[in-house]
Amino acid sequence: MLSLTQKLSQQQKLSPQQIQYQKLLQLNTIALEQRIKTELELNPILEEDLDINQEQEEKEIVDSADNDDYENDTESPEEEEDFRDEDNEFGIEDYSNDDEYFDDISYLNRNQNEEEKIQPIAPARESLNEHLLNQLYFLDLEEKFIVLGEEIIGNLDEDGYLKQSLENILEELKTFQRIEITNEEAETLLKKIQLFDPIAIASRDLRECLLVQIQHSSYDPYYSFLAEVMLRDHFDIFVQKRYDLIMNRMNLTQDTLRSVLDVVQHLNPKPGDGSLEAVEMNQITPDFILEKQDDNFTITLNDRSLPSITINRTYLEMLDENKGKKKIEPREKTTYKFLREKFESAKWFIACIEQRRETLMKVMRSILEKQYEFFEKGPKWLRPMIYKDVADEIQMDISTISRVVNGKFVQSPMGIHELKYFFSEGLATDSGEEVSNKHIKERIREIIETENKKSPFSDDRLAEILNEEGIHIARRTVAKYREQLRLPVARLRKTL
Repeated sequence: MLSLTQKLSQQQKLSPQQIQYQKLLQLNTIALEQRIKTELELNPILEEDLDINQEQEEKEIVDSADNDDYENDTESPEEEEDFRDEDNEFGIEDYSNDDEYFDDISYLNRNQNEEEKIQPIAPARESLNEHLLNQLYFLDLEEKFIVLGEEIIGNLDEDGYLKQSLENILEELKTFQRIEITNEEAETLLKKIQLFDPIAIASRDLRECLLVQIQHSSYDPYYSFLAEVMLRDHFDIFVQKRYDLIMNRMNLTQDTLRSVLDVVQHLNPKPGDGSLEAVEMNQITPDFILEKQDDNFTITLNDRSLPSITINRTYLEMLDENKGKKKIEPREKTTYKFLREKFESAKWFIACIEQRRETLMKVMRSILEKQYEFFEKGPKWLRPMIYKDVADEIQMDISTISRVVNGKFVQSPMGIHELKYFFSEGLATDSGEEVSNKHIKERIREIIETENKKSPFSDDRLAEILNEEGIHIARRTVAKYREQLRLPVARLRKTL
């Protein structure tokens, strides 16, 4: 049986403008630059104002001298009236005054006035694959071996190891390219590639990587021979640092073993890591610059690369012309509707960028205020802080703080840190004060760095030391923090 009922309920829905603002908020500076360029391509109403710097420089000069020339290039009140119409629904003034956040219809990059810091252009670098392929092509090889070499080089991981077995590569060549190569021929070619620069590239495991380097090293022949024997016959106990067993099985004195280990420690366990282009890939562009001037810190939003955007006045004139007509042709009506929609989109896009800037600065100021001692004295002074602390102070939602913090970096006298770094839970001490878990991690690192390497501290002993300092922490928590710091267990930290 059908029936009609009435129901009253509350629902929260985000407007398209709010969604756009939230999306822009979570972008870092580099991503925002690309987003602005994309919007410039999609929206003809928007244009990049390339003359803003020049106009501002002229204004500064004219203000201090004669204003006549500048006034000729500046819109008069009468000219501004051309863009308004009391009877029109979509005047520029209406759009610019309808909300407290949206006072302008242009986004001026405020850092573009400052003195430009010329950044040197990074030289073109040859990639690791290109470097290896060039060496391969210098070899006098048959075509099928060139193809196999290309496959081997194409299957290297970021550390320079061969991530697919040689047998699988040969099987793929046979199946898809009708190329048949024996295992012996493939092994011969692989040995040649492993002698390329960097040495031991395309090794299949750590043992092979170290052995290739030992066999072609210029170290003392006697200790190199012992190191090769140790890696080939006693590799398992070597990685476990069971030095007593190695000395017994190889009949070595402690001094001799120390010399052998010194040879091994000079080898590169990751031949592909840090070579050629790898260094360039680790660069970070900070979103904030925090500098100390006298006794105060200044925060600068690092948006120098962002283009300044404004509304194209030619299209605005077209919009005003159509609004002044009593009768609009269907084709002109379509154009008028298109321009009106694009103008609305452009206005909101500019406003969202400006609002994003204000929000980012509010969050960064709050972080600076709460972590002031960190920026002055270092990581030991990092205080416990959660998103809610900042959200309550600047009267914003926790989700907004999360969007601002995610993927953003700040450069300060203490280095470059992700904003997430400054948020951590706290543990109570005997004095009643809360300390950040990052402070505890730094303390664990300090204890391990100063321990006796012949008898390193166990996780239980580390927990005891911290408890003696008034920080109550369990052994399993110490183990978790140590693993997060990528520090090995006591047995693997032991040295002769």
